[in-house]
Order: sequence, then C-alpha cells, then structure tokens
Amino acid sequence: MFDKLGEISNEQLSNYLFIICGAISVAVIVWRLTDVINKLVRKIAGLNNDRQRYFTIPSPNFAALKRHLLYAPILNKRHNREIQLSSAVNIGTLPTRFQMLFLTAYFAVNVIFCVIEIPFAETVDIAAAQIRNRAGVLSTLNMIPLIILAGRNNPLIPLLGISFDTYILLHRWFGRIAILEALVHTLAHFAKSHWTMASLEAVMKVPLLGWGLVATCAFVAIGIQAYSPIRHAFYETFKVLHISLVILAIYGLWIHFDLIAQGGDGKYLTWLKVVIALWGFDRVARVVRTLFSHLGGSRSRTVVEALPGNAIRLTTTLARPWSTRPGQHAYLYMPSISLWQSHPFSIAWVDGVEDPKNERLASTRQDLMGPEQMRVSYVIRARTGFTENLYKKALAAPGGRLETTCYSEGPYGGTHSLDSFGSVVLFAGGVGITHQVPYIQRLVAGFADGTVATRRILLVWTIQSPEHLEWIRPWMTEILAMERRRDVLRIMLFVSQPRSTKEIHSPSATVQMFPGRPNINTILSMEQEHQVGAMAVTVCGPGALSDEVRQAVRWRQNRTSIDFIEEAFTW
Repeated sequence: MFDKLGEISNEQLSNYLFIICGAISVAVIVWRLTDVINKLVRKIAGLNNDRQRYFTIPSPNFAALKRHLLYAPILNKRHNREIQLSSAVNIGTLPTRFQMLFLTAYFAVNVIFCVIEIPFAETVDIAAAQIRNRAGVLSTLNMIPLIILAGRNNPLIPLLGISFDTYILLHRWFGRIAILEALVHTLAHFAKSHWTMASLEAVMKVPLLGWGLVATCAFVAIGIQAYSPIRHAFYETFKVLHISLVILAIYGLWIHFDLIAQGGDGKYLTWLKVVIALWGFDRVARVVRTLFSHLGGSRSRTVVEALPGNAIRLTTTLARPWSTRPGQHAYLYMPSISLWQSHPFSIAWVDGVEDPKNERLASTRQDLMGPEQMRVSYVIRARTGFTENLYKKALAAPGGRLETTCYSEGPYGGTHSLDSFGSVVLFAGGVGITHQVPYIQRLVAGFADGTVATRRILLVWTIQSPEHLEWIRPWMTEILAMERRRDVLRIMLFVSQPRSTKEIHSPSATVQMFPGRPNINTILSMEQEHQVGAMAVTVCGPGALSDEVRQAVRWRQNRTSIDFIEEAFTW
C-alpha cells in the first residue's frame, strides 16, 4: 500500500521539481528580456544626447535590491577572493548573497521532497523503503540540470544572460545535492535490511543492486575529488578523473535502470537517456566548433611569444573566421603541452591578416583583395601546470618565440554589452586587462561612429612592473591612435611594485601613471561627479581587487545609476 502511494507521490514530486526549475528559468528570461529592452531604449536615447541626465538618476528600489541582494557578498566584503589556508590549500570562493539564498532554497526544497509524506510512524522497513525510492528519484532527476549547467554549449547561457562561472557554481551545488540523495538512497536500502551482512551479500550477487552501488560509489568519489582543496591542488588530474568517474556512474545507472525497466518502469532509464544526450550534445558541439575553426581555407598557425612578467602572448590564425564580441573567451588545446585537455583564456584582440593561400592562388586583382584570415590573440600568465609548461617552452625557444600547434574552441561568453552606458569604468588587475581591451576598442570606435551611448571611458589597470605594459603594447598603440580617442578615453596605470620613481612617468594628460595601488572609492567618487548617463563598472583581475570594486559600487547605489559587472574564471 505504502509503496504504491510512495510511487505516485514520487511522480508528482518529480513534476513539481520540473515545474520549479522551469518557473525559475522563465522568471530569469523575463528579467533578461526586460533588461535587454531597457538597455536598447537607453542606447537609442543616448546616441545623440551628450548629457543623458535622465539615465543618471537611480531607482531607489532597484538600487536597494542591487546593494543588499544582487551585488552583496554573503557577509561583509569577501566574495571572489579565494580562501587559502596555506599556499597549498585553497578552499575556493564564496557565492554572493543572492546565489546563497537560491542554493539554500533549492537544497531545502530537495530535503522537503525527500521526507514529505514518508510514513515515519510505520515500521523502519516501510519508512526506509519510501525514503530509498524518493531519494533515488530526486537524485536521478537532478542529474538533468546538473549536466545542463556543466555544458560549455549550454543554450541557457545566452538565453538567460548568466555567466558560465555562475553556471559552474550551480553545477557544483546541484552535484552535491545529487550525490547526497544517491547516498541516502543507498543507505536507506541497507537500513531497510537492518544493516545485516546478508543485505550486503545480496547487493553483491544481484546485478540490479550491485550496479546501483557502483554508481553511488562513483558519485561519492566524484564528491571527494571535487572538494576544493583537492581540485585546486591537482586540477588537471581532477579533470581526467572527474570525467572517468562520471562515465562509470552513468554506466552503473544504465544497467541499474535497465533492469528496473524490465520490470515495467522505464521512466528512470528515459531520464538517464536525456542526461546522456545532453552530455553527448555538448561534447559533439565542442568538436564541431573546433573543427569548423581549423578545417578549410589556409592552415591554422599559432605563434607563442615569451613576455616579461612570466607571461606569454599567443596568437593563432584561424582557417575560418569567428563572429566575436567583447568579453568572450575560448578554450585552447595544445597537444604538445597537454595531450587532450583544454583551458579557457580571454580573447584579448582580434584582427585580420592576409590569407597566404589566397595570395598563392591569386590570378586577378580581385583575388588579391579576397577575404583575410582571422587572427586571435591571448595573453596568458604562467601559473602552474599547463601555463607554466607553455611559458617555459616558449622561453627556451630561439628568441623566446615558438611556433606550435593549437586548436581553438569558441568563442564563448560575451553576455554583457556596454553600448548603452554613458559612462564606463573598467578595472583590471594584471592579465585581467585582456578582458577589458576589446571593450575599449569597441566603445572608442562606437563613439567615433556615433553607434554607442558612451561618452566617458576610464581604464584603471594595476600592474606590478612597467614591463607588463609590453603585454598589450601593440593593441593599445592601435587604440591610442583611433579617431577621437582623446575625447572619450582616459587611462590610469598603477604600478604596485616599481623599482624606482624614474619608472613612473605619464605619457600624456589622458594616459597617466601612478605608483602604488588605486584608491577605488576616490576614483568612483570622481567619476560619479562627472557621470554621463548610466554608469557601468566592470572588473577583471585578482579576487581581492574584484571584492574592493564590488564593495565600492554597492555603497554608491543611492547616488547615481551604476551597474557592476564582474568577470571571473573559478575552477
């Protein structure tokens, strides 16, 4: 009797969980659509308006929402600054207040669904059987959003306008929920059997139970090896082991659900097929993206240059062009460094180069003026593992210049447009400048063409040494020579560790250099005094810098209309 009632309840709760996830997605889509329309109207209104006073005035309610919820850390200031117990032990970062509320609510819903209508007043056998079934159903169901959230080609990223970094955060927590429910599912089975040795022997002998246990063990192993200190300490090993354990878990579940389906209930196997299809789609899409960029046309070519400050500039020429936007990144595969793993890097610059294949085959002047190849550049700071090995290899090459094989998968991201903001302040720390340079190029060009609402651009870049200017020198030289650049762009360079005061000199009134670190509060106060229209403040750099900028923006919400955009790659 209770088993039958439990199964009906499980199906209803499954539908409820689907409805909850769907309702959240719809709500975010409505929010996203409203935001897009608002920015479009603001952009059009600001194209021929140099003051944009209406858009400078903040909405009191929305300002309070951003200050206390959307932009707020859980407690005081710390969000993106990593928690390190030592140089070798990294706990990771903390979610924002809004993210924490969402994750807590979703976790609470799963806990409630696991225990609601369970007949605890009955015998242990009956209650444990109901909990076992319920937890197993919920764990399987949560695997669907779990896989969607992990995909680079997740269609919800452009649809909802949520960063991939946020999706990865959700992926981790959905994974932990699914693991806990799988563990409850298995432990409840043993509780139903009163923890006897006979129950363990039965599990080992019965394929339905045995493969279910294999899947649970794989889940638990995933949870252990994905623990932040282990993941950060052995990241490249983590990735290989993570995928291997996922495959083992899915294989165990397939046999487990197939045997259940033979008993007449095939919906769990159908859910698993959906999970496999989603995972397979993302993997196939990655391969297709990579092949499209490198097959056809002229041969792709990659040059790696060693730069001061343990950095490299990697430039790859694609066989087929990408359609790129500021703020995007790509994943790079370099077989000579890492056989099959890929790593994400911000796209720093995109330009064209003559296609040597067209030049060789040209027979008319029209052929000679044919399409250019796209050249995509990245600046990469050597850390550990992949980036350290790449830097050492480039440094050892003649002249610090290496030509190698690199496959690019992308572009991804670029969900934020700054075209509708009258004032834009871009903070960058170290190699985080690569995220900001494409925005500067687009906004300066748009200002000259009259295609953006932007009237004031300030770049604040913190570096350790003036030598680091070499990282982006060719691109910044091109930006500084752009039409009407002096009318819209100012640059403040802060050198945190100058060797002498002679290194600190300002080339012009619009490009200034200072020793030390920027006073973010002072800079934003000055910008708000001369603000045109709505202001966007973006940051890409170390976690401590991001947290300082976030706090400064939060406490200025009541003064003028100011939005905060943070770019981060957490791993």
